[in-house]
Amino acid sequence: MMDLREPIFGWGEKVRAALDLINDGSFPGVGEGAVLAARGTRGEIVNVGHHEETNQPVYLVEFDGAAPGASPLVVGCLEGELERPERERP
Repeated sequence: MMDLREPIFGWGEKVRAALDLINDGSFPGVGEGAVLAARGTRGEIVNVGHHEETNQPVYLVEFDGAAPGASPLVVGCLEGELERPERERP
Protein backbone atom coordinates (compact mmCIF):
# COMPACT_ATOMS: atom_id res chain seq x y z
CA MET A 1 0.00 0.00 0.00
CA MET A 2 1.25 3.46 -0.94
CA ASP A 3 1.40 6.28 1.62
CA LEU A 4 -0.90 9.18 0.76
CA ARG A 5 0.96 12.28 -0.28
CA GLU A 6 0.19 15.16 2.05
CA PRO A 7 -1.42 18.26 0.50
CA ILE A 8 0.49 21.54 0.66
CA PHE A 9 -2.71 23.64 0.73
CA GLY A 10 -5.42 23.30 3.35
CA TRP A 11 -9.18 23.64 3.50
CA GLY A 12 -10.19 27.30 3.78
CA GLU A 13 -6.82 28.58 2.53
CA LYS A 14 -6.75 31.54 0.14
CA VAL A 15 -5.00 30.78 -3.17
CA ARG A 16 -4.83 32.13 -6.69
CA ALA A 17 -4.53 30.52 -10.11
CA ALA A 18 -0.86 30.15 -11.03
CA LEU A 19 -1.80 29.89 -14.71
CA ASP A 20 -4.90 30.14 -16.88
CA LEU A 21 -7.17 27.22 -15.97
CA ILE A 22 -8.68 25.91 -19.19
CA ASN A 23 -11.72 23.64 -19.44
CA ASP A 24 -10.54 20.25 -20.70
CA GLY A 25 -14.14 19.30 -21.41
CA SER A 26 -14.86 17.98 -17.92
CA PHE A 27 -16.44 21.20 -16.57
CA PRO A 28 -20.18 21.18 -17.39
CA GLY A 29 -21.93 24.13 -18.99
CA VAL A 30 -18.71 25.77 -20.24
CA GLY A 31 -17.22 25.17 -23.67
CA GLU A 32 -14.12 23.02 -24.00
CA GLY A 33 -11.06 25.26 -24.21
CA ALA A 34 -12.73 28.13 -22.31
CA VAL A 35 -10.82 29.84 -19.51
CA LEU A 36 -12.39 28.88 -16.18
CA ALA A 37 -10.10 31.08 -14.08
CA ALA A 38 -7.45 33.40 -15.49
CA ARG A 39 -3.96 33.50 -14.03
CA GLY A 40 -4.03 35.50 -10.80
CA THR A 41 -7.73 34.91 -10.08
CA ARG A 42 -8.20 34.58 -6.33
CA GLY A 43 -10.06 31.74 -4.71
CA GLU A 44 -10.46 29.62 -1.60
CA ILE A 45 -9.94 25.89 -1.06
CA VAL A 46 -13.37 24.42 -0.25
CA ASN A 47 -12.35 20.74 -0.20
CA VAL A 48 -9.24 18.60 -0.49
CA GLY A 49 -9.38 15.16 -2.06
CA HIS A 50 -6.92 12.63 -3.38
CA HIS A 51 -6.42 11.13 -6.84
CA GLU A 52 -5.69 7.52 -6.00
CA GLU A 53 -3.99 6.47 -9.26
CA THR A 54 -1.47 9.32 -9.27
CA ASN A 55 -1.19 9.69 -5.48
CA GLN A 56 -1.64 13.44 -5.56
CA PRO A 57 -3.95 15.87 -3.78
CA VAL A 58 -6.82 17.41 -5.73
CA TYR A 59 -8.24 20.70 -4.53
CA LEU A 60 -11.73 22.08 -5.08
CA VAL A 61 -11.28 25.83 -5.33
CA GLU A 62 -14.07 28.39 -5.36
CA PHE A 63 -12.73 31.15 -7.60
CA ASP A 64 -14.11 34.68 -7.56
CA GLY A 65 -16.30 35.55 -10.54
CA ALA A 66 -14.19 36.68 -13.49
CA ALA A 67 -16.59 39.47 -14.42
CA PRO A 68 -18.58 41.86 -12.21
CA GLY A 69 -21.75 40.09 -11.12
CA ALA A 70 -20.49 36.69 -12.28
CA SER A 71 -21.02 33.71 -10.01
CA PRO A 72 -18.01 32.05 -8.42
CA LEU A 73 -16.85 28.80 -10.03
CA VAL A 74 -15.73 25.72 -8.13
CA VAL A 75 -12.90 24.09 -10.08
CA GLY A 76 -10.84 20.96 -9.38
CA CYS A 77 -7.12 21.87 -9.36
CA LEU A 78 -3.74 20.24 -8.91
CA GLU A 79 -0.95 21.79 -6.83
CA GLY A 80 0.96 23.13 -9.83
CA GLU A 81 -2.09 25.14 -10.87
CA LEU A 82 -2.26 27.06 -7.57
CA GLU A 83 -0.12 29.43 -5.55
CA ARG A 84 -0.43 31.38 -2.34
CA PRO A 85 -1.51 35.00 -2.91
CA GLU A 86 1.56 36.50 -1.22
CA ARG A 87 3.88 34.88 -3.74
CA GLU A 88 5.02 37.35 -6.38
CA ARG A 89 4.38 36.46 -9.98
CA PRO A 90 7.22 36.94 -12.48
